[in-house]
Amino acid sequence: MNHKVLIGIGSNIGDKINNCTIAIKRIKEDKRVVLLKQSSFYLTSPVSYIMQEDFINCAICIDWDSTPLELIKLLNNIEKDMGRIKEIPKGPRIIDLDIIFFGDLVLDTDLLKIPHPEAHRRKFVIIPCTEIEPEIIHPVFQKKLKCFLSELGEEQKIIRL
Repeated sequence: MNHKVLIGIGSNIGDKINNCTIAIKRIKEDKRVVLLKQSSFYLTSPVSYIMQEDFINCAICIDWDSTPLELIKLLNNIEKDMGRIKEIPKGPRIIDLDIIFFGDLVLDTDLLKIPHPEAHRRKFVIIPCTEIEPEIIHPVFQKKLKCFLSELGEEQKIIRL
């Protein structure tokens, strides 16, 4: 059975746009993936207590023909192959690939939480996701994702490139 999935993509080390582009290419290479839509790229401020460079973020919508655990394995392997080192939580990263929504699935395990627990608090998630899926409903809150923007302050910078 196929699932419509939104994936958040970000990078703040090196050639950030190229890093995101390579990650999307690698995701598309998997035979279980059909790329449906891709958002614009956005320059975004980090949401972290750590001083670091701004990010490039985007989102993609895919048709996925397997389980959420198989998808997170794929994404984690791509991150590892691209040189991601997970040393500092919320620290700089060459690539960050997150499952934001997996259809309307709600999953809370030690390995994986869907929807992404911070999705409704991050402009760098909300804006790219709603660019490609304007009417998406957050399955936990049963509220349109774009409605959360009015609850966020101005401290999160996001500029469409």
